[in-house]
Parts: sequence; structure tokens; C-alpha cells
Amino acid sequence: MNLAPAQLSEHLKRGLKSLYTLHGDEPLLVQEFADALRTAARAQGYTERTVHSVAGAHFDWSEVLASGGSLSLFADKQIVEIRIPSGKPGKDGSAALQQIAERAQGDDSTLTLVLLPRLDSATAKGAWFGALDSFGVTVKFDPIDRRNLPQWIAQRLQLQGQRVAGGEEGQRTLQFFADRVEGNLLAAHQEIQKLALLHPSTANDGVLSFDQVENAVLNVARYDVFKLSEAVLAGQAVRVARMIDGLQSEGESEVLVHWALSEDIRNMKRVKDALNAGRPMPMALRENRVWGVKEKLFERVLPNISDSTLANLLHAAHKVDGIVKGLKQPDWPCQRLAGLAPARGHGLRAVRRAGPPQASTAPSGGSEVHAVTSVGAMVTAPGRPKQATAPLGAAKYT
Repeated sequence: MNLAPAQLSEHLKRGLKSLYTLHGDEPLLVQEFADALRTAARAQGYTERTVHSVAGAHFDWSEVLASGGSLSLFADKQIVEIRIPSGKPGKDGSAALQQIAERAQGDDSTLTLVLLPRLDSATAKGAWFGALDSFGVTVKFDPIDRRNLPQWIAQRLQLQGQRVAGGEEGQRTLQFFADRVEGNLLAAHQEIQKLALLHPSTANDGVLSFDQVENAVLNVARYDVFKLSEAVLAGQAVRVARMIDGLQSEGESEVLVHWALSEDIRNMKRVKDALNAGRPMPMALRENRVWGVKEKLFERVLPNISDSTLANLLHAAHKVDGIVKGLKQPDWPCQRLAGLAPARGHGLRAVRRAGPPQASTAPSGGSEVHAVTSVGAMVTAPGRPKQATAPLGAAKYT
């Protein structure tokens, strides 16, 4: 049985089940949910707790099976936690988990809690996971994306009796907060708790000003290369520049940044060619294995980008592939991908094209994004001031 994290309170009112499987890549949310289950279990007499961490291919599952079938002299009920950090229990573990799931039916003396990371589709279709899902409660924890992060912060502030000011100022405060903690939910939680200590809810009716948040919240954001490619396609120019600064400061490989974004260019070119050949958009995306968030972004971007622009981007990506691997390109003033920041030179430096190799001149009428790897190389028209230009999806293309 699947259960949404937000339904926990209602679920606990109906009573605990004997088997729970928590999986996802947000440690904070998994930890909080597990803590709530433990608290409810202790209130119902589950006084003993055993934790098993599965490590290595030769882990002894017999101990796990034995702990689920035995109680100490001092406890009537127990909690058995099985933590599998790799998400791969192995052949022996698969058989053991299926046995544990079947045995959990009607067992009121043992609460079994299985903790897993985010699972890929193949793993989630395995027999052992199917048994856990069939005989118990399965809870999936999806990451809090950037769009929903301000709302999540506001809800957390409300839980501790705080809130931001109303109107535009409050939205600005939440957006600033989200920018500082994006991609790092554990640190975001700590920063929210810090605000409770610095500015108690009894002061000023719990209303936080922008200055209070700005002075208190540290920049603890962590960025993901693949989230960067989504921001590029969504046309979020300011966020792209900020993410590149963050990736550089974290020491992210330029080769990986280039690969992630150039893969989008190649996929867009393939899908565009399929559309030109008369394929419907859904079929073209499916054939090129473009799914989920990327599918929606491609549907938005592709109608507004021309074949010539895609050809130029593909050529630029080819050149930068050599640059990031140490080859010299005399007609590129920056010999480093650092891809996608505005031309002011922040973060991984903007790669601007000095002279077009054949067909890649900037169109008349202004500056154009020629992103190496979806955004990277920017062309600034001669005689015009350098300015931040938008990535794919943010502007019209010829």
C-alpha cells in the first residue's frame, strides 16, 4: 500500500501497521517520518529497538530473520529497522526481505521498518520490493524542487510560530531564503531552527523581516548538474548563473557539466529531426528516451528553436568538448568550459565566441545565446554592451 508523506497524521489515527518501507533521496524527510513512526510505536508499547545496517554482498541475513522472531525478556513488542544504503539487498537479501514481508502479516509484536535510498525503476519492480509493498506500507519521498521550496520554508516557519511579512516583501524574503538553501534540505532545516533561536516567535508576533533573514541565513545551497540542465531548458537565466557559481565552488568537473548539457543538445537535435520527418512530438520524445520533467521542457522549447540554431549549438558543443579536455581552440577567447554564466565572467566563465566558424554568426538585432551545452557560448553582437542573456526556453529563437 502506498502512502503519501503528508498523510502520516491521518494514517496514525487509524493505527500502526506491522511493516513500513521508506525510500527516497531526502534524508531529512525520511528521518522525520521514521521518527514519527518510532514515537507512535513507543506510545503503543514497542519498547525494544534493533537496527541492522546492510553492508556488502556477504551480509548475514540470518541475524535479521532471527531478530524478527524473538523478543527479549523485558519487552513485549519491538521495532526492527533494516537499513539498506545501497538499495541493493542482493540475492540472499531479496529472499530474506520477501520472508520478512510475509511474516509481518498479522504480527502485532514486531514493527519492521525498512529504509532505502531512491530506487530506480528496475529495482522497484523487483520481487523483494513488490513483497514489501504488497504486505506493508510503502512511502516514497520525492525531493523538494526549487519551485516548491519557498512554500516548504513558509510551512516550516509556521510550525515554529514564525512567518514572513505579507505581500511582495514576504515573497522576496522566501525566494531569497530558497536561493540560499536550494538542494540542501538538511541545512535548510537547520537555518529555520536558527531563526527560531535568534528571533523567537514572541517577538514582533513572529514576523520575520527580509533583513533578519538575510543576516541570519547562510549560503548552504548545493547544486546538481542535472538540475542545471533543467534550469537551462526552463529559461531561468539568473538561477543558471547562480548554479554555475555553486558548481564551480564545489569543484564539479567541467567535463560532467559539459556532458549533461550537450546531451540535451543532441537529444533536441534528434527530436527536431524526427519532427521534421513528420513524427508526432510524443512519439519523437519517447523514441529518444526523453521523459518526465525533460519531456515537458522539450515540448516548450523545441517549437521556438530553429534547425540552424540547433546546428550551431551542436557545433559549439563539439568544440567545447575539446576545450574541457585540454585542446586549444584559437578562435575561442576562453580556453575553459566553464559554461553558462553571463558575460560578466562569474563562476564557470562564460565562453563567448570570438569568430564564427562558418554558419554561426549572431543574428542582427542584438545578442544571442549560443549555449555550449544548451547555454554555454554566448555571442555578443559587435558594439553592444555585454549583458546577461537568457538560456534556452527564455527567448525567441530564429
